[in-house]
Amino acid sequence: MYLNCHSHFSLCHGVMSVEELAEEALRLGIDRLVLADIHNTSGCFDFVKACCERQITPLLGLEFRIAGRLAYIGIARSNKGFRELNEYLSLLNLKAQSPPDRPPLLNEVYFVLPWTDRLPGRLREQEYIGIRPSEVLRLGTHTLSKQKDKLVMLSPVTFKDKAGHNTHRLLKAIQANTLLSKLSAEGCALSDEVMVDKYTLMSAYHTQPHIIRNTEQLLGCCSFQFEFGTDKNKKTFTGSYYEDSLLLEREAWKGFRYRYPKGSNEAEERVKKELGIIQKLGFNAYFLITWDIIQFARAQQFAHVGRGSGANSIVAYCLQITDADPIELDLYFERFLNPYRSSPPDFDIDFSWNERDRVIKHLFERHGQKHVALLATYNTFQGRSVIRELAKVFGLPKHETDALVEGRKLTQQGPRDDIHRLIMKYGERMQNMPHHLSIHAGGVLISEEPINTYTAVDLPPKGFPITHFDMMVAEDIGLYKYDILSQRGLGHIRDAVELVARNKGEQIDIHQTEPLKQDPAIKQLIREGRTIGCFYVESPAMRMLLKKLRCEDYLTLVAASSIIRPGVARSGMMKAYIERFNNPTMVNYLHPKMEELLKETFGVMVYQEDVIKVAHHFAGLDLAEADVLRRAMSGKFRSKKEFARIVDRFFENCRQYGYPDELSKEVWRQIESFSGYSFSKAHSASFAIESFQSLYLKAYHPLEFMTAVINNFGGFYRTEFYVHEARLDGAEIQGPCVNRSEYLSSLQGRSLYLGFIHLKELEYTVARRIAEERQAGGDYTGLENLIRRLGISHEQVNILIRIGALRFTGKSKRQLYWEAIGIYGHEKRKEPLPVLFQTEEPVFELPQLPHTFLEDAQDEIELLGFALCHPFDLLPPQPNIGISQKEMMQHLGREVTMTGYLVTTKDVRTIKGEHMQFGTFIDYQGQYFDTTHFPPCLARYPLRGRGFYRIEGLVVADFGYPSLEVIGLEKLPMLQALPEKAWEPALEQSTY
Repeated sequence: MYLNCHSHFSLCHGVMSVEELAEEALRLGIDRLVLADIHNTSGCFDFVKACCERQITPLLGLEFRIAGRLAYIGIARSNKGFRELNEYLSLLNLKAQSPPDRPPLLNEVYFVLPWTDRLPGRLREQEYIGIRPSEVLRLGTHTLSKQKDKLVMLSPVTFKDKAGHNTHRLLKAIQANTLLSKLSAEGCALSDEVMVDKYTLMSAYHTQPHIIRNTEQLLGCCSFQFEFGTDKNKKTFTGSYYEDSLLLEREAWKGFRYRYPKGSNEAEERVKKELGIIQKLGFNAYFLITWDIIQFARAQQFAHVGRGSGANSIVAYCLQITDADPIELDLYFERFLNPYRSSPPDFDIDFSWNERDRVIKHLFERHGQKHVALLATYNTFQGRSVIRELAKVFGLPKHETDALVEGRKLTQQGPRDDIHRLIMKYGERMQNMPHHLSIHAGGVLISEEPINTYTAVDLPPKGFPITHFDMMVAEDIGLYKYDILSQRGLGHIRDAVELVARNKGEQIDIHQTEPLKQDPAIKQLIREGRTIGCFYVESPAMRMLLKKLRCEDYLTLVAASSIIRPGVARSGMMKAYIERFNNPTMVNYLHPKMEELLKETFGVMVYQEDVIKVAHHFAGLDLAEADVLRRAMSGKFRSKKEFARIVDRFFENCRQYGYPDELSKEVWRQIESFSGYSFSKAHSASFAIESFQSLYLKAYHPLEFMTAVINNFGGFYRTEFYVHEARLDGAEIQGPCVNRSEYLSSLQGRSLYLGFIHLKELEYTVARRIAEERQAGGDYTGLENLIRRLGISHEQVNILIRIGALRFTGKSKRQLYWEAIGIYGHEKRKEPLPVLFQTEEPVFELPQLPHTFLEDAQDEIELLGFALCHPFDLLPPQPNIGISQKEMMQHLGREVTMTGYLVTTKDVRTIKGEHMQFGTFIDYQGQYFDTTHFPPCLARYPLRGRGFYRIEGLVVADFGYPSLEVIGLEKLPMLQALPEKAWEPALEQSTY
């Protein structure tokens, strides 16, 4: 009987989850509900499931509002009506329009209008007027009483109780960004918007029984039928199942001949087996759509890499969707597909960050906008952020807010304490409530039926429509995503290949990866951990791991790519793997079956495939159950009951096999340690291939590679350290120059000219125009020529002067400042003074003014964020600079002094919850070394930001990798420049 229920997907309005709505209806004996969230369909399918589980009839609708005011409620008569509502809301969203005052004419939708002064004079056939319980007595002799057949019950449900009403008001205050005390009543729910039992609800309308009758008739005409879990993706690629089968088979065998030019019986049998299962499970179109994405990318010469569980497939390898050979890697086929699997495998396809959107656009154009949408995610109220939001609406000052967030007790007593308790209470109630919709990292849906059959869509800033539900709901209803992702590493590779072709005339086929795996120069880089800038292997932790494993081959790198993940490291299995790798004869396997399954990884579960093998072959779970286990580990399965059943089955089977309880528990502990962080082996293998591509470019074309890394940003380190790495590789680092630099950094011989993009305060249009105008009109001849041609402001010219971008003139910065004042005049003008005729630039005779390189360094630090010289050029001479990184092994077990320039830190918590850090520094020779700061030392000697430190510590080594356990440290001052620009005020005050 409730035709206007709000869930918490009525964002910052509703309070209850759809499960809570259904549970409340069950408790009160309500047998029929309409979910009508405000401009949102996120909760619809979870609502349908929750109601059906409780034998409640679920109906779907939408509430439309204008400027926060209820305009009308649309109730779907059928599945077609739900689609019509979705199409209507989507049209409004895509055009960024508010709903019109009058609802549209939709064939399968009833509309309920609130009783207001704006009611239309004559109602259409499918329009009704909702009468709230509080409005029944007002009907009396009102003219509405003449339209008895058009009146229905309108009793909105927004919360459960008084605490829910309070939560609602807090949400509205957060949404309005206002104090709770100043919250307007308009748009807020009334305190009576709670669910009551059927008898109480009917009693409110007993004087107007026709209203009850009309409501029952209206709802009796509505239904929503849905079959969960059946495949709703695009069924065919070519339009024909038969043609799809032929095309997939043809392209697979064509790719087979490319991948295995000498043939391979094992690979041939694997292709036949896979094609049979793909055909049987109906995944032909899924593979062909993914293949088409790759074909488009290759035609556009887009850098890309395919990974995910689909990389276990030899058919995917032959179609060039992936570059990981499943035969070479012994990839577990059942991890990819098995006869029990109902969902297709994951293909995660990475593109360069600035090319991904063109690929997504291709999908919309190829398959039609009505059938394609990006997946949404829900940004929820969480932890500290919700406390800050609530503190803001209660008007707390910053120091009190910070104390609450950090869990500190406040000294004052009285009313303020009550507010603090309220914030904590309602902060807990609001945990995990959706705040707003966002875009999934890369999920794209392509459906057979129009996407509005299942959801309305929004148009976020990206410009592509997004669904209202997330990937969990998508999987529940039978829609499986294509992951079109982006990463900076591919941009590094693509740009480096282009730079090599431009600078050296060499054409590199970076996808020919087999020779790279045997290349001695690449092996040396990996073994020595010289991997700065290289995808996935450049972090301090990864470089340390590579050295501990003495890694130099592809398979070891594949393993390293997986065990570096947090779950494996936290469980202690990463340490176990390193120990066993270095001492394989000392491995004690938990059980002979575990040795059979995990010999390759020394008894450690490194990959998701290992977990599936153990669950299937050790514990006797069937492949479908093992796959549920795998999906639960990666956060892609949300049925707690089903997961609990599989856990019980795991231990029950282990008991039946006669395994001791201690053994079963330890095996399960290792499985659990993967939760949320596990990698498939194919995924790691794909990452490792991309790492090898980066390493090849770094080994043979280091300057081009580091230029590409600098231009793509987004790496593990700041730009300063990629510039430092380029210097170590032999580059001559040049600051921006108006006659040499481009918008991005560029390489000219061995000179690496930083681009104007790095100048923080330089306007984007100016940074772009400098190079464009130079290309159109030739080199700039001097400062005045630059100013006249670009028409830029005095302030922007000063930035170029300070960074030395006009050093080609041979004039000092101070001479150029004087010259600029002469051009702009002594007043601060944004544009240069106009001139009728071009004249020769005047020559100024200035006295010799003192100048040091430290002034340049200070300008560079302010404008670029770092100095262009070697960092240690800025450190005063030290009486004891200590040992270098290269000398650490000679002082193993001794306390030493080292001087370092801080690169990065990593904060961690010990088992006891104490704060400790790992640090990475550059020594005076430019080499990297690592430090460990245990809690007592860190508390006494904290790191205080960027700069130089004299560090006292004990040299230790783990499997040949040295680091410094810090005993004490001191931050060192940098060299001081002249008094900060003492001459600039004089210039500005001049009446020149």
